[in-house]
Amino acid sequence: MKNYSYVGITFIILIFGIWAVPKIVNHFSEPEMATIGEVPSFNFTNQDGKTISNKDYEGKVYVAEFFFTTCPSICPIMNRNMVRIQNEFYGNPNVGIASFSIDPEYDTPKILKEYAEAYKITNPNWHLMTGDKDEIYQLANEGFNLYVGEAPEVEGGFEHSGFFALIDQEGNIRSRYDENENPVIYYDGLEEEGIQMLIEDIKKLL
Repeated sequence: MKNYSYVGITFIILIFGIWAVPKIVNHFSEPEMATIGEVPSFNFTNQDGKTISNKDYEGKVYVAEFFFTTCPSICPIMNRNMVRIQNEFYGNPNVGIASFSIDPEYDTPKILKEYAEAYKITNPNWHLMTGDKDEIYQLANEGFNLYVGEAPEVEGGFEHSGFFALIDQEGNIRSRYDENENPVIYYDGLEEEGIQMLIEDIKKLL
């Protein structure tokens, strides 16, 4: 009787182990990601003079930022880091980038094209966009909750966030959780740690 009990317990442990180990491994290798909200509809013009909307990003994982081409401070750092992300996923048609200009009156498609060439932007799914200022500011401040604003007293004349937003294939803003189980929400576009986290999470969503 003892032998049968021992065999039974051993069998149960074995079966549980086969079921549980992959789940434990999966828990540590692919933690759940937070869904922050849905990106509102947008419709702007890119550096090639083409109209770009949410539909151009359907089925793609993409990163969004708000910048302007004459920015003297953080934008160059942000876009050098964005180029790193572009190059990390070179040739992958399922990865895109959306860069919205907060100075659309100056940042015409021609200016954006020159900027793209200067930064060696080659991903066909990286759209630098210009359009109606009020719509861009509403998208930033309300849609993404990433602050942008005019600030004549500041060098460059504008204020904006240095964070990047990560969007999944369904158009939802996503992020990882921190050690306290709080969503990170956005990724620091200026720091190495933020860029590495973003690259890891893009791969996770892919």
